[in-house]
Amino acid sequence: MNPKLLAAVGVAALLAGCAGTGTLHPPATLIKPAALGLQSGATAFPRSDWWTRYRDPQLDALETQALAGNPDLQEAAARVREAAAGRAAAHAALLPSLGAQVSSTRELFSANDIYGPYGGSVFGVNQAMLQGSWSLDLFGRNHAALAAAVGHARAAEAAAQAVRVVLAAQVAQTYFALARLDAQRTLLRDTLQQRRRIVKLVHERVSAGLQPQLQLRPLQVEIPQIELELERNAQAADELRHALAALLGAGPARTAGLAPTLQALPGPAPAAELPAALLGRRADVVAARWQVRAALAGVREARAEFYPNINLAAFVGLDSITYASFLHAGSQTWGAGPALTLPIFEGGALRANLHGAQAGADVAIEHYNATVIGAVREVADALTRRASVERQQAQQRDALRLARDAMRLARQRYDAGLGNELGVLDAQGAVLKLQLAGVDLKAQALIDDVALTQALGGGYDAVDREHVAQP
Repeated sequence: MNPKLLAAVGVAALLAGCAGTGTLHPPATLIKPAALGLQSGATAFPRSDWWTRYRDPQLDALETQALAGNPDLQEAAARVREAAAGRAAAHAALLPSLGAQVSSTRELFSANDIYGPYGGSVFGVNQAMLQGSWSLDLFGRNHAALAAAVGHARAAEAAAQAVRVVLAAQVAQTYFALARLDAQRTLLRDTLQQRRRIVKLVHERVSAGLQPQLQLRPLQVEIPQIELELERNAQAADELRHALAALLGAGPARTAGLAPTLQALPGPAPAAELPAALLGRRADVVAARWQVRAALAGVREARAEFYPNINLAAFVGLDSITYASFLHAGSQTWGAGPALTLPIFEGGALRANLHGAQAGADVAIEHYNATVIGAVREVADALTRRASVERQQAQQRDALRLARDAMRLARQRYDAGLGNELGVLDAQGAVLKLQLAGVDLKAQALIDDVALTQALGGGYDAVDREHVAQP
């Protein structure tokens, strides 16, 4: 570089000190995985098509349709394209630019300007130019802007994957909730039939004077109560079908005839120790980390605004005030040279911009920290719920076995003439109640399993691990 230009840059850098950065607030710090008890060991994570573990073709079809047609997912994809365009624009600022300009105008030259004998005359001003420029970016402003744009683009990609994970989990959980209502409806109908039979028998005994009227009324009240539960069940099922159709990006007719079933819970629960690799398997955590990278690059860009900016500019072409001489060799013109800009006094605008960028970086860091803490809590809660439901299912199975034994003994006494049908029906009521509890627990186990899958990342895996690890 020309020594005079180097000297000019030095003077400019010195003058730029007039626009001081001021005192910056101490920056926020990223939370360490070890501080949350995350372990470095390996563990099994869900696959991207994790719902196939339930071996339910209906669920598979619903997931496929949702991931293809859900508007939220399409919106996230559009945001990825928008961020990618911003990255491309930021990259273009690092490259030389070249443009062309052709113009032909009639102009009255001022008699009181520099045009001498041409003043007061009208001429055609004709130009054909190639113009180029290139920012040297000596202090890294454009590179920092590109790094920020890359961070935003990668964050948008991860955020789109986070939407995919949430959507797939919502479809599965809604499906299992609907299956629970359908299974409960069958048992409620059996319970209603059983209660009606009891009322009939007690009514006969009251009519025969074997029981007082007072014992009949409470039993009669149970029938409209069960009918009310059936009506609420039907309403809730319809609303879940509507919700499921909306997740698919379809109308209510798509799920009107859906008949979901409750499948067995697949596989054992994962280990209780939370792996540090979770931070690369959660799309929301990865997105937050990339936002931190983008914000820190924004701080570097704001800091670079305090230093000089040098652009190299050049042009070559033809310039003439007459049409006849426009294409002659004498009309050739060219020029080249550097242009230097530097801030000296900006009224505090640059300082405010830098402090704002630093605060924005702190916001991004604290958001990342909160996202990590939330992710760890979600996994811990999901593991706790799964273990608790498994214990409750074991207790329900024991109680149901005893209730069935009691019903079998009541039936044997009735068949032997030692008891009446009411004893059998009472025992059957206990079985039906425990079966309802079993349906609820089975559905809850599946819903909690989906929640655990989602908490573990839902099949997402950060492609660029080294960039995820270091901001």
